Amino acid sequence: MRWQDLAPHHRLPPVAAGMRIGLYGGSFNPAHEGHRKVSLLALQRLRLDQIWWLVSPGNPLKDHSNLPDTAARVAQAKAMVSNPRIVVTAFEEAIGTNYTVETIAFLKQRFPLVHFVWLMGADNLAGFHHWRGWQDIARMVSIAVIDRPGWTLSATASKSAHVLARYRKPENQASCLADSTLPAWVFIHGPRTALSSTQMRQQKK
Repeated sequence: MRWQDLAPHHRLPPVAAGMRIGLYGGSFNPAHEGHRKVSLLALQRLRLDQIWWLVSPGNPLKDHSNLPDTAARVAQAKAMVSNPRIVVTAFEEAIGTNYTVETIAFLKQRFPLVHFVWLMGADNLAGFHHWRGWQDIARMVSIAVIDRPGWTLSATASKSAHVLARYRKPENQASCLADSTLPAWVFIHGPRTALSSTQMRQQKK
């Protein structure tokens, strides 16, 4: 595969050795202010160089039969971003990955000198143990969990949180997470948003 021959939204963003990059995956259907606020918080608290919004072909755990194509979702997400350190890409579709564990394995192999951090909301931590290869994900990248209204207790009481409890870092060490020995994760509190793509789609109906 020649990356330069792909559509721009399918290409991998440029990187340099030693960069600290947050990976924020999702359908982004649509991208909204909540995504942007989480990203800005993560950039600051985790001391990241960039955050990549990984616009997925479709969540394997959800029905995506009515999902708009990736090019449309990428364009909408780019219009929302307005920050040069937040990069929108749909390269997962180009390499044919459907699961986060596959995406991370690909990136780790291709960019072994880049420090990746997986970003997820507290709602995702609550169901993280249902993800394919979730413990492999924790061994490959550090994880930052961003608090969300109504999910704090269920997330921290979840199966995955219990299994990974001994690897949890104090929140005041969040800025060092990208350089931590793996597994490593942190739960970040801050300004919370209840916005969700699902709610926004329902409001349009």
